[in-house]
Amino acid sequence: MPQFLHDIVNLFFPRLCQACGDALSPNDDQVCLSCMFHLPYTNFHSIPDHPMARSLWGRVPCEGVAAYLFFRKGSKVQHLLHRLKYKGQYQVGIFLGQLYGQILVNQSPFNTAQLIIPVPLHPKRQRERGYNQSEMFANGLGKVMGISVCTQNLIRNSNSETQTRKSPTDRWDNVKQIFSVIDPEALEGKHILLVDDVFTTGATIEACATALIATCNVRISVATIAYAV
Repeated sequence: MPQFLHDIVNLFFPRLCQACGDALSPNDDQVCLSCMFHLPYTNFHSIPDHPMARSLWGRVPCEGVAAYLFFRKGSKVQHLLHRLKYKGQYQVGIFLGQLYGQILVNQSPFNTAQLIIPVPLHPKRQRERGYNQSEMFANGLGKVMGISVCTQNLIRNSNSETQTRKSPTDRWDNVKQIFSVIDPEALEGKHILLVDDVFTTGATIEACATALIATCNVRISVATIAYAV
């Protein structure tokens, strides 16, 4: 597109930062440079002993556990995820996946994963939303890391209630035994990178990992966009 047409389009339909709402510069994609600099990065991928990993100890065996960002209520990260989940901005998930993929592709054990599986939505909810936000994150990771994304093998059997505002016990009761594996043989012996948007209590990740481990001989690593604190 010629520059003058680009300028006209941007005048009437400005590209805005998905985190703060300010105008993006021509070289920015989804998030402005200032927000990128100030986002709360966890660096969990390079720290074996961290709160997210410890929360899964004794619940599910994991090769590696990491989140890209810290999630706090009222933060720019919450705004990013709100745009991703409820405002149709699926490209935010792909963008964040590509950014984190550039880190994880050089980080063991994540770079030994053979398949990426996003936490599935129930088909009804996915139709309502138009996409699975975790799948968008997975697609970004997979593109950069050179790992295939599988969305047809791990399925959600029932449309559970939202996890928001539930206690840790209620979260687990809400998701236990609602995931199942369609073709265990296709996953046999693989190292799977299980991905989700936000890790809060780990109930959803635990339920997915339990279903995978119970039906086939797999190793699990976990990566999410954010870890709630």
